Amino acid sequence: MKHIPRKRFGQHFLSDPAIIDGIVRAIDPRPGQAVVEIGPGLAALTQPLVERVGQLTVIELDRDLAARLRAHPQLTVIESDVLKVDFAQIQPAPPATKLRVVGNLPYNISTPILFHLLPFAGAVEDQHFMLQKEVIDRMVAAPSTSDYGRLSVMLQWRYAMENVLFVPPEAFDPPPKVDSAVVRMVPRADFAPLDVNALSELVQVAFSQRRKLLRHTLGKWLEARAFSGNFDVQRRAEEVPVAEYLALAQAVARSA
Repeated sequence: MKHIPRKRFGQHFLSDPAIIDGIVRAIDPRPGQAVVEIGPGLAALTQPLVERVGQLTVIELDRDLAARLRAHPQLTVIESDVLKVDFAQIQPAPPATKLRVVGNLPYNISTPILFHLLPFAGAVEDQHFMLQKEVIDRMVAAPSTSDYGRLSVMLQWRYAMENVLFVPPEAFDPPPKVDSAVVRMVPRADFAPLDVNALSELVQVAFSQRRKLLRHTLGKWLEARAFSGNFDVQRRAEEVPVAEYLALAQAVARSA
């Protein structure tokens, strides 16, 4: 029976063989690696992946699709909302020591998924995700650009990222109304040790009124915490490099 894409799950299924091949080549999966696929759907990406690695763990919320996937002898199926999955509990089988996470993420919850994965970055070798192109533009954005924001700072703190492949709407069934792309995310070994929630709050405050100078937002937030360190609040949020936000978060934590 043909599966009807469900709008509530944000389902757009990859159907272009050339794009699928391009994604698999970008991931470059090898035998024995511990690959976890989020939202395998109709297995367009799943099959070429499992052919290369031998065994695959997939996370699928749709009950009907999960049932289909269970019939595949080389798949371990986690039927769940990915936002409820504890990735620390997915243990890679030797010789693999870390997870490689891939997926065509549902565009309606792609940002929450990216934030959900942040605390598990230490257990991950790399991540390759298909996302709305404008989201990836924000992820990799440089300071003093219109795309630079909270997502840029939070993810660049923990990952080195690059946009590796453009994907047009016609590569999907049904076609989405937006352009897509594939991002590669490699966890940084030299990241600043920070509490993810504390950094998130600081950056959220900073970008809450991005057209105003930081003295109106972050300046007041720092005053409320009796912060006495040096930080130039006579700038807009988008003018502050990632490294300065990280240094400020560390300084605030030390002075608490």
